[in-house]
Amino acid sequence: MNENTKYDETKVLKILKDTGAFLKGHFLLSSGLHSDTYIQCAKVLKYPEYSELLGKLIADKVKPKIDYVVSPALGGIIIGYEVARALNVPFLFAERDEKGNMSLRRGQTINDKSKILIVEDVITTGKSTLEVAKLIESNGGDVISFACIVNRSSKKFLENREIMSLVTIKAATYSPENCPLCIQGLELIKPGSRKQ
Repeated sequence: MNENTKYDETKVLKILKDTGAFLKGHFLLSSGLHSDTYIQCAKVLKYPEYSELLGKLIADKVKPKIDYVVSPALGGIIIGYEVARALNVPFLFAERDEKGNMSLRRGQTINDKSKILIVEDVITTGKSTLEVAKLIESNGGDVISFACIVNRSSKKFLENREIMSLVTIKAATYSPENCPLCIQGLELIKPGSRKQ
């Protein structure tokens, strides 16, 4: 590994800030909560050199042997692909069907007992991540762990499996009824992709 691919949380955070992926303001999260911080990974992942670098950095943290990397569409696709490429394993993605449930489509399948790493861009509540885990398990796969660029949840584990992240960000979250940013009259922005 050369000096440019050596892991350093401060350098990763700087990349997020330099590319405009680290946002401050008043945001409506996919969970329905409000926050003063939002990580828009699409802004960093639009640069192939950063996508490749972040994928390699995550792959370097993966210890057990993995058969597949699986990511939820849409946010996890680019970083999941780059992690799979660095690990030299196949990449699959889950997407929502007509009923809003996560599913494997387009001929994608998982072999029974395959060891799976689920990769996200950002984990906040873990809702999408756990939906993908249930999908994998219902298809006979074994979810080994989770990985992401940014862990903004307060958890280090989801369902007793480790969350490997490049950056951990402690961001304030508020219920809409108790949001001080609403009280201040700050405009509420919904940058995420999931429909409420």
